[in-house]
Amino acid sequence: MHPRVLEVTDRLIARSRATREPYLAMIRAAASEGPQRGKLQCANFAHGVAGCGSEDKQALRLMNAANVAIVSAYNDMLSAHQPYQHYPEQIKQALREIGSVGQFAGGVPAMCDGVTQGEPGMELGIASREVIAMATAVALSHNMFDAALYLGICDKIVPGLLMGALRFGHLPSLFVPAGPMPSGLSNKDKADVRQRYAEGKATRDELLAAEMAAYHSPGTCTFYGTANTNQLLMEVMGLHLPGASFINPNTPLRDALTHEAAQQVTRLSKQSGQFMPLGEIVDERCLVNSIVALSATGGSTNHTLHMPAIARAAGIQLTWQDMADLSAVTPTLAHVYPNGKDDINHFQAAGGMAFLIRELLDAGLLHENVNTVAGHGLSRYTREPFLDDGQLVWRDGPRKSHDQSVLRPVANPFSAEGGLRLMQGNLGRGVMKVSAVALEHQLVEAPALVFEDQQQLADAFKAGELERDFVAVMRFQGPRSNGMPELHKMTPFLGVLQDRGFKVALVTDGRMSGASGKIPAAIHVCPEAFGGGPLALVRDDDRIRLDGHTGELQLLVDAAELAAREPALGTLDNAVGCGRELFAFMRQSFSSAEQGASAFTASLESLQ
Repeated sequence: MHPRVLEVTDRLIARSRATREPYLAMIRAAASEGPQRGKLQCANFAHGVAGCGSEDKQALRLMNAANVAIVSAYNDMLSAHQPYQHYPEQIKQALREIGSVGQFAGGVPAMCDGVTQGEPGMELGIASREVIAMATAVALSHNMFDAALYLGICDKIVPGLLMGALRFGHLPSLFVPAGPMPSGLSNKDKADVRQRYAEGKATRDELLAAEMAAYHSPGTCTFYGTANTNQLLMEVMGLHLPGASFINPNTPLRDALTHEAAQQVTRLSKQSGQFMPLGEIVDERCLVNSIVALSATGGSTNHTLHMPAIARAAGIQLTWQDMADLSAVTPTLAHVYPNGKDDINHFQAAGGMAFLIRELLDAGLLHENVNTVAGHGLSRYTREPFLDDGQLVWRDGPRKSHDQSVLRPVANPFSAEGGLRLMQGNLGRGVMKVSAVALEHQLVEAPALVFEDQQQLADAFKAGELERDFVAVMRFQGPRSNGMPELHKMTPFLGVLQDRGFKVALVTDGRMSGASGKIPAAIHVCPEAFGGGPLALVRDDDRIRLDGHTGELQLLVDAAELAAREPALGTLDNAVGCGRELFAFMRQSFSSAEQGASAFTASLESLQ
């Protein structure tokens, strides 16, 4: 093993001992009680099976049959989740074949940052993750289940499902993906049209045609944003079946993997004698593996929020410093848009997860000695699924990349380090996705221009006021201020200015997520401006130095002058409308970005 990986793992174990041990005690106590439905009062049990057919009712009366909860994020408006429509019946049939039962335990909401981009609904994004975690807990609260299958794909959905599932960590659990849509208009061509539209060189009809050619069918969006990063991390954490992440929807192989997932989760149940609960899979080694894979592929910066929050749900104290230290020794092996020109289907064709995991294992960057839903040992994930005369089989994955413009071996990486940089200085702490930013653009020192709303920046661009070097400070966008929306509405404008030769950068307490583009951006900065963080002290024309090479994030203003300034209070009244008023209580409870921007952080740590 690489010594840095061992060092981070050891300190993570030591730091987490006081919270991890009570967590494990909790789930082991729950597991020791056996099938929960066997202890229910007769009336309670009768309510729980009243909607079942006679065959399932009889099976559920016998404690040697596994009852599998299905928790789904299905809706038919969002392309990534539309394929889940028929999964519950497929899963139930697969379970009946082996004498087990599936019950649709509950649905969770699934909102799309792509649909809400730049709209008021975006401010519900991080809050929706917490709602999904709570909805998952409600679905499982009936104590009828021996195992669980989770159906979710996109940005906040998978983290929310996993956070909720970990609080029922005594249940064997398996995540069931639906796969990416086939490739459409290339992401580069789509981005080019967006940028031309921002400059007034493309019509709205041309923009709409390009967007609909890119997002064109059921399945996950094909760029390497948060949704596909979710899938990659679930697989490297051992929570998917090997090779399941990037098989396209509505294909025979996809259906076979769903069928096998249903039956495999019963093999992990107490009834099978091979008991492996979720909470024993998601441990410190598993989390370190996820961060290494995130770094090696230049994955979504949203996971600097999600992974600490997920870790805390399992009693583990993961920090940005842990993530940055792992990124520093992890080579970048994948270039998938926005880090490269190709999409996730090209990544899959080039060798996909099997090649990536083998390379990282052979380099000593991943822990092999981990539990997974496929059995013990991460090397199981160096195999790929195939159909052989209609039967699902796994074969050794490729040992060479089929396209080194997309996926490379450790011996010939795109970069010697990963895609994440911890940014820190007198403006606070944040992160930068350096893998998407050209080296020559990673250092910017320029006057600040302060904004408190994306539309303010757009209006300034259209008025010709931004034809200069500057650092855009977009503040009052943090979790406690307005729920921490993504801020991609301004990306095309900043991209145009960079292409025109200006030195531009962004500093914000908001999010830019998995689609973070070519502009150097220190994001998730905390303490946030709301409540008087350093961003609230910045004034127009203050000089800011943002250095993606060294991680420096510095306001170049004398300390005495800063101390004499009164922090800005924010001017936007956006707490009402589009349901935002319903989430005021949650915004007040959010932790800092570095702690996961979670409403649960304080309560979880006080209980463990």
